[in-house]
Amino acid sequence: MDFLKIIAVPLLLLPLWGCSEDDIFQELAANGELIVVTRNSPTTYYFDGDQAAGFEYDLLQAYADARGYTLRVEVAFTLEELMRQLDQGQVHLGAAGMAVTSKQAQKLLVTDPYLEQTPVVIYKSGKRRPRRLGDLAQRDIIVLGGSSHSELLEDLIEQIPALTWREVQVGDTLELMHLVTQERAELAVLGADEFRLQQQLYPRLVAALDLEIKEPIAWYLPNLVGADALRTDINRFLAQARESGLLGKIREQHFGTTRFSSRMGAFTFNRRVESLLPKWQPLIETVASEYQMDWRLLAAVSYQESHWNPTAKSRTGVEGMMMLTRVTAKELNVDNRKDPQQSLRGGARFIRNLLRRLPADIEQPHRLWMALAAYNIGLGHLEDARIIAEKNGLNPHLWSDVRSQLPKLQNPDIYPATRFGFARGNEAVTYVDNIRQYYSTLQLMSLADDRIQPPINVAEMAAAKSTGIPVPLAL
Repeated sequence: MDFLKIIAVPLLLLPLWGCSEDDIFQELAANGELIVVTRNSPTTYYFDGDQAAGFEYDLLQAYADARGYTLRVEVAFTLEELMRQLDQGQVHLGAAGMAVTSKQAQKLLVTDPYLEQTPVVIYKSGKRRPRRLGDLAQRDIIVLGGSSHSELLEDLIEQIPALTWREVQVGDTLELMHLVTQERAELAVLGADEFRLQQQLYPRLVAALDLEIKEPIAWYLPNLVGADALRTDINRFLAQARESGLLGKIREQHFGTTRFSSRMGAFTFNRRVESLLPKWQPLIETVASEYQMDWRLLAAVSYQESHWNPTAKSRTGVEGMMMLTRVTAKELNVDNRKDPQQSLRGGARFIRNLLRRLPADIEQPHRLWMALAAYNIGLGHLEDARIIAEKNGLNPHLWSDVRSQLPKLQNPDIYPATRFGFARGNEAVTYVDNIRQYYSTLQLMSLADDRIQPPINVAEMAAAKSTGIPVPLAL
């Protein structure tokens, strides 16, 4: 990824001089700079350290790389602002996890869908849960301003006459979840994928009601000369990305942890992040830097191993912050397994060794998840699982395929034929799933702390759809 190619600038702060609706697509053909507007959120676009990330960003970058474009990313702080920039022809493309709505499709060009989302109604656990559509009547419901969910609720008014809701004019559904957690709104409507990913930060929130529709997610283009040719090319790319598995790979990378996450586990982890992590974070960061690791990964592994308890010890004799065996500790020159610095250094060194020893053709992030599985059950057992995967027509280079075969290492009909024999494959699967969840949560927490801030307090704006009269909402 070429960081110098990425320019993230708030749209409200920087006018696009030289780009008008008459020449923006001519400029794309001339200079190859693809200008995209998106929103800053965990599911679309954000900065992880100094690297751009997010599902939408990775898909956009793949398209730009495939066509030889330089990607320029602009940030809008509300969906209304995003749509306005598209309508005015200031950008080539809007890509922000947006569902196709009839209202917007009348004004703008829309690509073929590349995902589907199911809207869900969320509430705070312990409060009154809506169990059917009729239960939404006379409840304080919030939605993201300018999103498809306002249009969805409008379609329900005939069925639920007492239905009302407020639009919160922000670009990030984390704000909606925060309001419900703080009991400043009863319910919120958002996409299921977005909710499940961000639920790690707000484990008290629960999906109460699936609205049982599939909304197509697509990119938008301004309805200008030249845009249709770009849309045709994008549709061709999306079809190829779907057929080649690239789209599925990017989706798995960003949303894969949500399938195995535990709400109670997330709740306990978040509490210990507040109570225990501050004591150990400086040491974890120091050790991670020594071994060129993301400190959040080392924190996630050490939490899975010992819950950040340097004196932890299991019945099998492993002990310390990273729960090293006596033999492994000796190989890693760890004299005192209960010394947190020694244990963290030993564990970090062991992970680096495993990453180096895996076959060179296993790519990230599959390489990391397999190394973590090997940390738990050993490289030999991991290789047995990879061989089983290949024999069953699966890809031994993909973590999802190897993960599905690891439990077979404890099947008496299968493990006697493997080189290294019996292993607790189910435990290895749970081990990696947990670490992925903890790591993802720490990444989300960093994002929540470091989000690009709007130049004005747009979070204070909302509208009461029942009356059509703007009503202020204090966040």
